[in-house]
Order: sequence, then structure tokens, then C-alpha cells
Amino acid sequence: MARPLYAEGELPRYARHIALREIGGPGQARMKRASVLVVGAGGLGAPVLMYLAAAGVGRITVIDDDTVSLSNLQRQVIHAQDRLGMDKVTSASISLAGINPFVAVTPVRARLDAGTAPATVAGHDLAIDATDNLPTRHLLNAACVEARVPLLSGAISQWEGQVTVYDPARGAPCLSCVFPTIPPDDLVPSCAAAGVMGALPGIVGSMMAAEAIKLLTGAGRSLRGRLLMQDILWGEGREIAVRRRPDCPVCAAIEEETA
Repeated sequence: MARPLYAEGELPRYARHIALREIGGPGQARMKRASVLVVGAGGLGAPVLMYLAAAGVGRITVIDDDTVSLSNLQRQVIHAQDRLGMDKVTSASISLAGINPFVAVTPVRARLDAGTAPATVAGHDLAIDATDNLPTRHLLNAACVEARVPLLSGAISQWEGQVTVYDPARGAPCLSCVFPTIPPDDLVPSCAAAGVMGALPGIVGSMMAAEAIKLLTGAGRSLRGRLLMQDILWGEGREIAVRRRPDCPVCAAIEEETA
């Protein structure tokens, strides 16, 4: 006998998603069967992880090498005062178990590097970039291109954020098409140096979680080929079209999938 997809008493928690015609029972089942990698358990990773767990994504891998510090608590709402000094992936796992015990969470305390990135991405249906530095983003991008796994990416600084989906196997550019070089550190100040408004990662991270749900269920129009930018200080949003570069050293050789 086939094992039931849902545990006893689990399905009613997803009733509001199932009521949406764009998701319904089939879309919810796709989320339950999905495996998502989230790189980063900080500002952006917090809302992404919490909403994906609440949504019923079946398997979530979270990777981060940092520990919880007092300055994190202004915006990283997945962590708590009594977890100061704890590995962020452990703290995140505790929170996610409290949100939805039916989600299988795999915490990985490590920093993504060139040697581990391909194996880390392998086996996932979607990778989510919730990191805060460009070298790691580019490593993750290269691994996703090789594995033909969509990469949902978000970034924040001060009062502004952006979200897009890098997916050359399905016609969208990769990260290197849009940002081909890594600028010096002094040109890209960290959140610690430049500051960040506490609610901003919650806003942008929630947008990323919504985009992930769309990608996993097939609902709506994805952000492939579109960079969505939000300025919270002035309450403005704008969209920029982004395209693949034929000479991109990372994804030029990737052929698009055909229907």
C-alpha cells in the first residue's frame, strides 16, 4: 500500500491554499513533494523559511555557518533572545518545528564553497539565495546553472530590496548575465556598515516566499526575466527586464528546455 502523502491531521492546515483556484489540491501536493534549499538563515532567510514551512513544503534544507547575535534580533525574526550564541540553522530548525512539525528540515552548519556547492544544490527542486555577499551568490548561481535548478534570489540594503528568478534552462538569465563581476568590498557595504531597516527583510523575504510558492505550484507569472525592485523609504516599486547574455561564461552553453 502506498504511503499517504499527508500525515493524519495535517491537511486542514493548508485549507486556505487549497481554496485558491491557482493552487488547489494539486498545487498543495506539489509543495508537499518539493525539496527546497535555502542558503542563509538571517534577515531574508527568516521569513522565507517560516512561510515555506507554514505553506507545507515537504523538505527544506537550510545552510548557514553563523550564530545568533544580539544585533540579529532587530530583523531576523526566526531567532530569539534565549538562543543567543546558538547556530542559526539550529535556531531556525526549532522555529520551523514549532510552525509546522510535518516539514522535514535539514540544517547544515557550513559556508557554501566551490567544493560543496554542486552537491548541496543537487536533489532540490528550487534553490533560494538569502545570502548577504556576492561571492557566495555567484558560487550558488554556478551550481544551480549546472544542475538546471531555478535560483530565486533576493537582496537588501538600507531601505531597498530586489527579487528575481535566475533560470537559464527555462529562458531567464543567470546571475552572471546580470552581474558579471564582483565589485570591491568598499563599493558594496554590508548591512552592518550601511544599516538596514528592520522590517525590510520581512517585506522582501515575504515576496521571495510568495514567488517560491508560485514556482512550486505553477501559479501566476514568475519573475523569470524580471528584476522587481522595492524602495520602502519612498513607497515605490519598479521592474527591470533582464535577459541572458550570449557570451555569459556561466550559462552560455546551457540549452533551454523545450515543452
